[in-house]
Amino acid sequence: MPAAEPRILIVGGGFGGLFTALELAGAGSVTLVSDEDHFLFTPMLYEYLSGEVEAWHIAPKYRELLDENVRVIQGAVANIDLTQNRVTVEAYSEPIEYDILVVAVGGVTNYAGVPGAEEFAIPFRKIAHADLLRNRMVAALDRVPPNLPPQDTRSALTFTVAGAGASGVELSTKVADLLRDAFERRALTGEPRVLVIEMGQKIVPGMGDAIREIVAAALTESRVEVHTLTRVVRITQDTVTVEHDGVRTEFETAAVVWTGGVRVNPVVDRLAVEKTDRGLILVEPTLQVRAHENIFALGDIAFFEDATPTLAGTGQLALQQAGLVARNVRALIDGAQLQTKHFEEMGEAVSLGTERAAVLAGGKAFGGPLARQARFALYTARLPTWHHRLKVGASWFFEGTTPRPLLPLGIQRDT
Repeated sequence: MPAAEPRILIVGGGFGGLFTALELAGAGSVTLVSDEDHFLFTPMLYEYLSGEVEAWHIAPKYRELLDENVRVIQGAVANIDLTQNRVTVEAYSEPIEYDILVVAVGGVTNYAGVPGAEEFAIPFRKIAHADLLRNRMVAALDRVPPNLPPQDTRSALTFTVAGAGASGVELSTKVADLLRDAFERRALTGEPRVLVIEMGQKIVPGMGDAIREIVAAALTESRVEVHTLTRVVRITQDTVTVEHDGVRTEFETAAVVWTGGVRVNPVVDRLAVEKTDRGLILVEPTLQVRAHENIFALGDIAFFEDATPTLAGTGQLALQQAGLVARNVRALIDGAQLQTKHFEEMGEAVSLGTERAAVLAGGKAFGGPLARQARFALYTARLPTWHHRLKVGASWFFEGTTPRPLLPLGIQRDT
């Protein structure tokens, strides 16, 4: 380490990047680079879609969270030069030099080469994606007159979710409950149709049987159609084609939302470091990149051998890893011994529509409205900074978390 204040550069502002920055404030000259100006508490993006929470609850600005001595640069990373120890950021005039680099850029949506998916499907990873989907739902509802025959209403209000992992079931139950509420408010005939398309044999494949039973019951209660061993093979602006047992079926859909997995970030693809056959960065137990003691990697892009399959790729793993990275960066600066850690499952919490959830804690699963309240309490404790937790917790306690209905567009603008 240089004699002067070490330059610590953190690339990526998700769970891994932000929580590392929070713990490293004051350890050196710390810079955080993110393509957004805000952090996103992604596990509650579904509640933002339904209006149960507001944007400021789950997407606080970095400047509200970080100390003044942490520099924040907004922009997409164009290149990481490991030989020159510098990072180039789009629309930023000068390369950023570093002594210690933390790579936490996260994954990107994996459309698996499905024709039309990247062009027409809606990913679900950002506030803008939730806004787009909600607007699409309102627009579809606004086009349906009350006297339309039930079968035509069902066709016009068909929404498709690709992927039946946790994200897919959370999203589909929210959409179904919001649409059903809108049908009652607007006195529409028939009912909406929400489908989940899953290539595998099971829903929520990374979860145990106890919580899967609760999830399956909630999908049934929300009248979500689940099609397993089925894959999406083509998407257009207003249709989707699926294949099951060799038979292809095309149907109209108001929107396809893609939750079918992630792939390695292109920034990581270009890094000349050791990787797995899936392109994940190989890290030591200290989370240092192999053969690069001054570079750390964590979260979706790093392969950490001592992490259970259910933890891999989750926000809770990145959050825990951030603490280890911060301690080891400080140890590297001080010339001290770096540490390792075994990361534990912190429990599962799955949102299931606007009134229910499923929670797995202490090896036991429970569901229903009580689980929904427990999920809010659990995630309040995991929000960044005590100050933000206090403000959000007070808002949820005093103002409530009632869903915001899908009112006609003109009414929504006036309220």
